[in-house]
Amino acid sequence: MNPPETRNAPDREDAVARLLTAWRGEIQARQAYEALAARERDPKRAEVLRRMAEAEGGHRARLETRLRELGAAIPDAASVYLPFWTRLQIKFAPVEKVLAWRESLENEEVDGVYGRPTGDGATDELLTQLRKEERSHALADEEMRSGAPAQVGAETPEGRLRRILGRERWHQAGSSWISGAVYGANDGLGAVFGIVAGVSGATGGSSFVLTAGLAGAIASALSMAVGAFLAERSTAEVAAASIEGERKEVTEHPEEEQEELSLFYQLKGLDKVQADELATRLSGNAEAMLQALVSEELGGVNTGGNPFQAGIAAGISTGVGAFIPVLPFFWLGGTAGVIWAAVVSLVAHFLVGAAKSLFTLRSWWASGLEMTVAGIIVGGATYLLGVLFRVST
Repeated sequence: MNPPETRNAPDREDAVARLLTAWRGEIQARQAYEALAARERDPKRAEVLRRMAEAEGGHRARLETRLRELGAAIPDAASVYLPFWTRLQIKFAPVEKVLAWRESLENEEVDGVYGRPTGDGATDELLTQLRKEERSHALADEEMRSGAPAQVGAETPEGRLRRILGRERWHQAGSSWISGAVYGANDGLGAVFGIVAGVSGATGGSSFVLTAGLAGAIASALSMAVGAFLAERSTAEVAAASIEGERKEVTEHPEEEQEELSLFYQLKGLDKVQADELATRLSGNAEAMLQALVSEELGGVNTGGNPFQAGIAAGISTGVGAFIPVLPFFWLGGTAGVIWAAVVSLVAHFLVGAAKSLFTLRSWWASGLEMTVAGIIVGGATYLLGVLFRVST
């Protein structure tokens, strides 16, 4: 075994610290990509994610080799893990959004960990190599999110515009019924807390609060259920109409649609001969040509989710959220009921806000605190309004 290299103490310490930071980042990145691969339904995309996870493992091995050369102790890899909330976010948030989030984190890591010299030549050379490879991961992330190969090198303005738009398509990705349920609970809680606070201020916490709160909870739940059902069904209807319209164009004007498809490929950077050839080959299969045109002309079509599932999830979650501010008034009245309603409602605001971060990928405590402040503003404003227009009971 070769003896540890001798370096100036400050250079060695900086190199070891930077290598250990990168080492931890590679372990966490691998865990993230493995978790994404496990939930990915598309076998090809899952395989890409697994290869990216393996590449992170290769980076880790090279970092460990350099740490040994410097005579540094390598911590137990089991001590490095993704935080619990981060694992939940990776499990529930849209895959495209998680990929964009991972890309931003890796870009920060590349610039902050790999980009600055340590003063140790061999370490800096390794970090430079890893920096280039991490950039290729960013391109792979981009390709998976946009659905088209990432472009490198010179680009036409049209091509760059299309690539930028492709990078942002994750904004359009539909979220699951679970996220809809969380947002339903958010709406129900906020709306009925405002009703309860306002009626409490107006009546001093009389029995009217329970009546108004229950009426508001039922109305909110039914309204959200119907709204979610209609929204999902409308999305499906619009998608079907768009596809059928494009299918009609392919049937009635196949030459024009073939030329249109060729122009789209030319905008992507292919020369006219290549674009024409590709469009001609696709025109031999009407369904394949339709799918290509839907993707290029319409940017893909969101067919929505199950309307019944969306309606039930939204209705139940909204009802549960709306029921929380009313609960204390089943047993309490007057000032005590008002105080307990405010306490349980604000705690629920924080929990719902934290749950929202599973899909927004924000910090759970920041999202929870933001929701709590919103609850204080809504409850405070409606309570003061109720006091201002106090009625006798």
